Amino acid sequence: MNAIVYPLLLLVPLGLAAWLLRVYPARRLMWLAAIPVFASAALVFDREQLFWPLVALDAAIAGAALVDALTLPRRKAFSVERTIGRVASLDKPHEAALSIVNASRRGYRLAIRDDADEQLAADPDEFELFLAGRGRAALHYTLRPRRRGAFRMEEAYVRARSLLGLWQRLLAYPCKSVVHVYPDMKQLGEYALLARTNRLSLMGVRHTRKIGQDNEFERLRDYTLDDNYKHIDWRTTARRGKLTVKDFQASQSQRLMFLVDCGRMMTNEASGASLLDHALNAVLMLSYVALRQGDAVGMIAFSDEIHSYVPARSGMSQMNQLLHASFDRFPRLVESRYDQAFLYLNAHCRKRALVVLASNVIDEVNALQIERYLRNLSGKHLPLAVLLRDHQLFSAVDDYEHDGPKLYRAAAAAEILTWRRQVLSNLTQQGVLALDVFPEQMTAPLVNQYLEVKARHLL
Repeated sequence: MNAIVYPLLLLVPLGLAAWLLRVYPARRLMWLAAIPVFASAALVFDREQLFWPLVALDAAIAGAALVDALTLPRRKAFSVERTIGRVASLDKPHEAALSIVNASRRGYRLAIRDDADEQLAADPDEFELFLAGRGRAALHYTLRPRRRGAFRMEEAYVRARSLLGLWQRLLAYPCKSVVHVYPDMKQLGEYALLARTNRLSLMGVRHTRKIGQDNEFERLRDYTLDDNYKHIDWRTTARRGKLTVKDFQASQSQRLMFLVDCGRMMTNEASGASLLDHALNAVLMLSYVALRQGDAVGMIAFSDEIHSYVPARSGMSQMNQLLHASFDRFPRLVESRYDQAFLYLNAHCRKRALVVLASNVIDEVNALQIERYLRNLSGKHLPLAVLLRDHQLFSAVDDYEHDGPKLYRAAAAAEILTWRRQVLSNLTQQGVLALDVFPEQMTAPLVNQYLEVKARHLL
């Protein structure tokens, strides 16, 4: 009976210490406590002579453990501060640092870990060091975010060892920080560079010949084979000794409004990212292009409710508003309310605009809603439906066998694709522009469609 009662009595203070003081036995204490456990097996051979030496050994180990526990640091012995930038880019290194101060006279062996989400991928994720009395240490580490969004870092954790290393105490110090991880805007810089050198075709952006010309002069640039020879500025050509043409500014003050579906139909993944991620990347790219053209750009993100709304405004500062409204948007497993989204659009965007709906259709209910609401927009606005393809459907049609389950799977996929093509045909017949693209290939066709709309003066 005592063999059961005594260990339980020993576990009670250990449990209270762990709960109240966050003090835990270290592995070294476990190995030390195992010595009398194995030594007690000798009692079988000579109980009378070995009993009291074993009791003395137990008492010595217990006394050493008790005295060593008194050497654990108090909470006020340390102070921790975090230094980190508020804005980070997806999958790009982001520097951070922890500064820890030892206010006591004794030195301690510490393990320090920051409160970084696993999606932030801290490297290294833990530091081990000896911090001398009255000492200070600056610990630098790197985050490489693997997901966009807002991440809160509430505390920094310090694990301190006792003098003999038999105990350890876990201390948490409040260090509140917020890190906003935005999509990588590398493609915007690439577009700007290629636009200056007239090489946008490398990104898949076509040169669109304008129907008619605007009268406002914008700039002079080098002649390319696609330019109209009538726009050659002969005086500048003679002065430079190089063919130079005039560029004319596109129509200004036009509007571009995005409706971004964040519902269940955007949860599928392609190339390691959700359909919504691909859609937002293309939306931000087109926003940058449109703002450079002088147009006003806005956005509505919705699912079963309106998540964010950015009024249509011009100027490159509008990119910050669009980024802030979309960086923490993620697809939700809910049914999208198209009626709310289009009602909100009608209430807040009364002037004519190019309305781009980025979504997906997988059943007739959603397809009918998209057709009806986009058809009602035609006339007042210029609607453009961007429907994202599913790789699995096209793969099933391409990879089939003449018999077996793959044949039936291919037939079902072909039927869905035929229905999808009919949906796109119905939209086109009702005056709605439509794009049917793979998610990772969405950006260039969307930009080309916008440039064609501008060139044909459809707005």
